[in-house]
Amino acid sequence: MEGEADRLESSTAAWRTTSIEIEGDQKIRTTSGFLDDKSADKTPGVVGSTFVRDGRILAIPANECRTGESPPSRATLREGDLAVVLVRRVGESALVTPEHAGYTATRPIGIIRAEPLIVRWLHIWLQTPTAKARIEEDVTAHVEPTVSLDTLRQMLFPLPPPDVISAYHRAFSLIEEMISLYRETARKSVELADALHDDWASSHGPWETRSLGKVAKPKTGKGSERSLPSPLLEPSADVIAPKDLYDLPVPHVPRFRLSGPAGAGELHPPGTIMLSTRSDGTHTAVLSRPATPLRSVVAIRPAEDEDRWWLLHELRSRSGDIAELAQGQNSREISALALRRLKITWPDRFSRAEFHRAAEPLHEAAQLLVSKIATLHDLQNSFLRDISAKAGILREPTTKSAEQRTAAPHPAEIPAPRVSRTGHESGWPPEYRRAHE
Repeated sequence: MEGEADRLESSTAAWRTTSIEIEGDQKIRTTSGFLDDKSADKTPGVVGSTFVRDGRILAIPANECRTGESPPSRATLREGDLAVVLVRRVGESALVTPEHAGYTATRPIGIIRAEPLIVRWLHIWLQTPTAKARIEEDVTAHVEPTVSLDTLRQMLFPLPPPDVISAYHRAFSLIEEMISLYRETARKSVELADALHDDWASSHGPWETRSLGKVAKPKTGKGSERSLPSPLLEPSADVIAPKDLYDLPVPHVPRFRLSGPAGAGELHPPGTIMLSTRSDGTHTAVLSRPATPLRSVVAIRPAEDEDRWWLLHELRSRSGDIAELAQGQNSREISALALRRLKITWPDRFSRAEFHRAAEPLHEAAQLLVSKIATLHDLQNSFLRDISAKAGILREPTTKSAEQRTAAPHPAEIPAPRVSRTGHESGWPPEYRRAHE
């Protein structure tokens, strides 16, 4: 480990500045997919932008096809390519592994193809504060945050010596592998607790059915993300927006994205279940420290602490039923009033306590793993800030540019699209296409 640190601390004198455009098409080639992103869930062998997450391409659903079933095209992914998201989560990238080589990329994915060292470095560089801030300067948001492939081609980046790139690549690969392992293990722990709950609910009864309002106290959050006052001058607390609960691998979060003054809203204690809905179902998290929910997030506090795990898994098992109680676009408006009427299975006190003892170690294991993941993310961010500093510029995304990711700016604030200077941003260069047709 000390050897890796020494290599990463090597001089930056040889870090030359370049860009994809400067390197030229003979060294770095770019193109993008051409299928609609919505087809990724329905068309076999297609990788959509939603599959590019956390530095890797997620497992494709059961409709996947084998390589070679469709003729190769400019959007066909090859092992070693870098897939870059151009819409919504702009700049997020993943290296293409043998598992997804031969799949077809959708239109919101840019494809960068070059020698392995350059591709690996660009995968790392796009995660740095400098690169994120540069991309955000050119993001347009007429409908959704979007960045052009031409912006990526023109963006300057430092290119370290090969040994430095290899050292960083090894460090980041190990971090990503550990995060993936911990996340999957945590997910399996919670799934095992789900299975225990389902077994108890189906075979240990019959048990009483009660409305949620009889066994817990649900309360709807207030306010919006935009209305949050600055917490800089006073003690702060976590604040939870609906989207902070979406797509969590497990219902445990060491710290949330937002914070606000501790006295600005009602704080709910650790052990409270936070719930939000979407058209795909219900999303939950159990607080590990005090937090305040915003509008469309419901805080649910069980009457007894030992009822927490049974209540959580009851809510998880009734995900579809709860989403049907929600209103508004995509079923995102859920209220405490609607949840109070929800009918849930409620065992006797001794059975709930016994389930608590069985589920507690599984959730403790998941919480520990989530904490380890947060530590690894902190280490990764430290590396990324170090790279930005060595490159000579350290920039963080501004509050204004961060807001542009979720809301369309005033027309006057939308930067004019850059005029293409290369003539082939949407596909491989003509000479390259001829060579591979």
